[in-house]
Amino acid sequence: MEKAKTVFKGIGILLLVLIGILLLLVVYLTVREYRPKAEETVEGNYKDGELLSLSRPFSVMSYNTGYASLSKDEDFFMDGGSKVKPGSKSLVEDNLDGITKILQDNPSDVYFLQEVDINSTRSYSIDQRSVYSEALNKTSFFAYNFKCDFVPYPIPPMGHVESGLVTLTDNYVTDAVRLSLPESFSWPVKTCNLKRCLLVTRFPLKDSSKELVLINFHLEAYDSGEGKIAQSKMLADVLAREYEKGNYVIAGGDFNQTFEGIDKYPVTNKEDWVPGVIGESDLPEHFSFAIDDSFPTCRLLNAPYTGSYDTSQVYVIDGFLVSDNLAVRNVNVIDVGFEYTDHQPVRLEVAFK
Repeated sequence: MEKAKTVFKGIGILLLVLIGILLLLVVYLTVREYRPKAEETVEGNYKDGELLSLSRPFSVMSYNTGYASLSKDEDFFMDGGSKVKPGSKSLVEDNLDGITKILQDNPSDVYFLQEVDINSTRSYSIDQRSVYSEALNKTSFFAYNFKCDFVPYPIPPMGHVESGLVTLTDNYVTDAVRLSLPESFSWPVKTCNLKRCLLVTRFPLKDSSKELVLINFHLEAYDSGEGKIAQSKMLADVLAREYEKGNYVIAGGDFNQTFEGIDKYPVTNKEDWVPGVIGESDLPEHFSFAIDDSFPTCRLLNAPYTGSYDTSQVYVIDGFLVSDNLAVRNVNVIDVGFEYTDHQPVRLEVAFK
């Protein structure tokens, strides 16, 4: 009997210690939670570069780089897989090289990149923003989408994360700001979750008093749906305000939503991650989608990529929103076989009306 009491007492003490550690962790994460302002100026090299002109076409490429860690042989625990990060730093470096080569092979005036790590355990603390900026010889503007001292899940935990949106250009930029999007989660989950945003850059025009306003984004993925709706509404409101000023506007990135009427790649896996749906009714007046479904833009990370759309779940969830004072000349998905990340780049070319 005494032995049993000792065992139960030991178990009780252990449970108290574990509960104490958990409470301390919650307190620490709450105190250290990243709390960005509604609007923040983004650092960058302003007023340096060529002025854009109404007389020539303009191009922008959007690419979710998956923090150079979600290449074709990887899976991810949030999508039904099991992995947290690649098995070695060299795999991340190989993916970085591959993504950089794709960007270089498809020259654009501006690049919208999502899921770019600058100091994260999951990508071996490589400053990926600097890699892309130096390789392309372009100024980079960075806005945090995810910042946490320590993400305590799963097992082993994700650890330290600093990641976000990067807009790259060598054109004249007068202003760049981070606009906070509505949060999708409540305390305590939000303390170590993404804090999504819009990265808005403004380009003066050589032959107009108006501006070209470019908006890079990566909308909510893992909420129950309300977050994506609220974030999409705020994006629509920002677009409408800019258009009312007479500006030319392009927003692009990862919607984490399929597009109403595009059913070339039906969602057959409904047990793991399922994207939301966005349609024309969600857009403000004077805006339309610029998307391409020639190839899928994203794959589900429940397992490594099989190389076939029939056996791997794929989607079209990346693209652009364009104001009607711009003419879309071309938009195309660049098929790279999901070699270096779980997304494929989308390139847009427009002309000023």
